Amino acid sequence: MINTTSLQTIKALVELAKLESGRCEGIARIAQRIHAPQNYLAKTVQGLVSEGLVISQKGLNGGFRLAQKPSEINLYQIVDAVEGLSSWEGCFLGNETCSRKTACLVHDRWGKARAVYTDFLKKTTLADLISK
Repeated sequence: MINTTSLQTIKALVELAKLESGRCEGIARIAQRIHAPQNYLAKTVQGLVSEGLVISQKGLNGGFRLAQKPSEINLYQIVDAVEGLSSWEGCFLGNETCSRKTACLVHDRWGKARAVYTDFLKKTTLADLISK
């Protein structure tokens, strides 16, 4: 269900969550630790700056750091920023109209699966993913 870009982004933010408060980390080091292409990861993480999840700092001790505490950033926020989970609100089969009145053949099953998945993402924070 989760694509490679979202998974790599989550891994990168887990690395940022492990940093001491206020400390930044360069994207090259993060990419090396999580075995991700540096340019690819830089674009993805930079996109989270505009979402308010990450802060980018230039200069000698620059890099990226979380904009909030790890316990305040859930996986839904990250995956939504990368994949646009709101697009999942439509019909699974791509029908223009799909509601209780005009339900497609998998309407109810898809709604339940989507609800479980999004609930998991919303209830799981970066703090939950940091090994103690």
